[in-house]
Amino acid sequence: MKRWFHAAWILMGLVFFVGCSVESPVDIKAVTGSPKTFVGSDTCKMCHLEHYDSWKMTLHSRMTQDAVNNPDAIIVEIDEATIRKDLAKLEDQLKVPSDKIYVPKLDEIRLTIGSQWKQRYIVEKEGSLYISPIQYNADTHRWVNYHEEDWDKRPWVDKCGGCHATGVDFDAKTYRELGVSCEACHGKGSWHAALPKTAVFEKRQTIVNPAKLTMGVSVQICGSCHNRGKATKVNAGWPVGYAPGKALGAFYESTSYAGGDTKHLYANEFSKGHHQQYIDWEQSKHAREGVTCTSCHYVHQVGMPPTRSQTLSAGSKQCLSCHEVVNSNKAHSIHSFANCVGCHMPRIAKSAESGDIHSHVFLPLLPEDTLKNPKVPNSCQTCHQHKNQDLKELDKKYKQLAVLPKPTGSPVR
Repeated sequence: MKRWFHAAWILMGLVFFVGCSVESPVDIKAVTGSPKTFVGSDTCKMCHLEHYDSWKMTLHSRMTQDAVNNPDAIIVEIDEATIRKDLAKLEDQLKVPSDKIYVPKLDEIRLTIGSQWKQRYIVEKEGSLYISPIQYNADTHRWVNYHEEDWDKRPWVDKCGGCHATGVDFDAKTYRELGVSCEACHGKGSWHAALPKTAVFEKRQTIVNPAKLTMGVSVQICGSCHNRGKATKVNAGWPVGYAPGKALGAFYESTSYAGGDTKHLYANEFSKGHHQQYIDWEQSKHAREGVTCTSCHYVHQVGMPPTRSQTLSAGSKQCLSCHEVVNSNKAHSIHSFANCVGCHMPRIAKSAESGDIHSHVFLPLLPEDTLKNPKVPNSCQTCHQHKNQDLKELDKKYKQLAVLPKPTGSPVR
């Protein structure tokens, strides 16, 4: 009797297991015949939890945060007296008197932008979202102005939204998810999420994997936001209509010094401004040789990021993983401490404070570049050792180093 009882329980367990494990039939043609939509990272994590967890540790996931539901997203006290005190120190640079600049109350802040270098605060006005005219610089612990004269004429969705949030609808002024999430780089995921795992080949065709795209197309995903310019289809600051895997140039036109942008670029077309790494990279030998953003930076990996910039290795170790040192002549004869980044990626661009981010053209800027145009910086004077040295003397010393000694002795016969 006991045997029959145990067998019955085993049979019931098998029926339950089979019933719960078999996927319901899905009409693949019906799924792929419907419009693709954004589903959000909470859907993606149901199958890709490891990637989701690693992405949550990156700056992309924290690009824009909900300050209403998560007040801790605000990294500093919003104290009007302190803010106005800092703004008053910049009085001669302001386009609006410091005591007239709008300073939002804590309960007026809807969203935050950034947290590592700086933080900005989005407020709502007459049903639209705007970046308020104050900015907190985290490294220097000070408040500065941001478009204080026209902040409420610059809707966030139009100017920045598509690179601060995912699934932004330019016309409806809505977004699917805050931050740069899965579908910002992998494309709309509704088909991918709807198809069963058993439809292996159909399922993998419904999502973009940047690692499997050709180099020239894949890198443009990064370039769609690490860029500065204007949309080609509408009046916007981000590439409205662009989707991962498509050609960026059809949707976006990058800014340039030659085109009149002296605020964000130097006369040699190196970047002054932030989120312009793609503009720099396009000018580099890296671009010509197929070394792309993900050759050095990771998008998501397990664990805490080893570096602030999410590089695969710290500092110049990243460079030396490809560039083996084979000689120590010219400038390398005295700069033998292998600080590639110091000269080849000088800190000449600005995110929060001047010189807090690196150039991505990967060329050293020489003293003679500054002598020719004093508005163009050089790598030598971005180093504390040479910061206040006479420029002509630096140029002279560099040129002495740059001359290889003539061979001596008799030729071998």
